[in-house]
Amino acid sequence: MKFIAIFLSIMFVVTVGCAVLSGRTQPAGEIFEGTAQGMRGPITVQVWINDGSITEIVVIDSIEDRFVGAAAIEELIDTVIENNSTDVDVISGATISSRGFLDAVNRAIIKNE
Repeated sequence: MKFIAIFLSIMFVVTVGCAVLSGRTQPAGEIFEGTAQGMRGPITVQVWINDGSITEIVVIDSIEDRFVGAAAIEELIDTVIENNSTDVDVISGATISSRGFLDAVNRAIIKNE
């Protein structure tokens, strides 16, 4: 009986969570995907482009270290969107991860051209 109660509780949380996520609105524009090599492996990103501007970048696959590589990537996402360009400085201490991320974004952008 206890198992059924736990199972039903988990199913409720999953169902409510999915309903909340499905209510999120996607940014306008087209989505392009790019992959490049980071420090620990491939980095795959999705880049939203609307009217020639980068509106959002999401890392969909990466095994970069969360304290170094992933932290640098999070910082670079904001910088790339702000500048609407990948022509930005890499993050010191996470150079290879930074270059991999920027290369992945560039490969996605090339698909837009």
